[in-house]
Amino acid sequence: MKVVVTLPPLYAHRLGREPGPDSSRAALQATLAGPVDGLEADACLTADGRLVLLHDPWLSSATTLRGWAHQTQWRELRHARLRDRDAAPSSQTPMLLDELLDTAPSGLVVQVEVKAYGDPALARATAAAVCQIAGRRADRGRVELLSFHTTACEEAVRHGLAARLVAWADYTPAALARWAKRAGVRGVCIEHFLLHPGLVDSFRVGGLSVTTGTINDAELAARAAALGVDAITTDRPAALHRELAATLLAA
Repeated sequence: MKVVVTLPPLYAHRLGREPGPDSSRAALQATLAGPVDGLEADACLTADGRLVLLHDPWLSSATTLRGWAHQTQWRELRHARLRDRDAAPSSQTPMLLDELLDTAPSGLVVQVEVKAYGDPALARATAAAVCQIAGRRADRGRVELLSFHTTACEEAVRHGLAARLVAWADYTPAALARWAKRAGVRGVCIEHFLLHPGLVDSFRVGGLSVTTGTINDAELAARAAALGVDAITTDRPAALHRELAATLLAA
């Protein structure tokens, strides 16, 4: 395996899970206090067409409410309490994608992951809403849509927004690359435990950018970096940046 010569960009998973709560203002504030190259957050469509930043559209998983995000109005969601990593209610309330894009410094990449349970049509509608919000901004070029749903990625491309498919399997990567090229999807995000030189090369040959996550350990991050990934998603970007820099200096 080649020696790591540069640090890959580090993106804050759910705006920074380590400080938490997930996708909260508190997590964002803590993340922006340290070195970070990008932000990643999950987005769910509400009943009134807003995009709320929640990891799970099943509300009781992430908030003090019950039901589905797409069946709930923003006026109800905005007063819910986000749950912390121990599932206890916190003082934090949900935020909208608009607020994140207004708050995040202009130099940071913002990855928006579309969330929808077993509903390709909802995934497509959520992607269209992301594109509508990003499309009216002067800094729309820094926004990238992520999704496990091919329909969401295809919808983003249709609107001219960069898209990346999230994959948890290494089955027929060449076929995946051919689909991505046809669809105009520019990259994939592959779980780090699947990465090996042959897999990365197969995506590169297919013209795809390769990112990975979620990695919180410096040795595992160094392994991924040595494979030449374009970015790493982590719960602790500032701490991982320091640890990777120390690893690089010691090499």
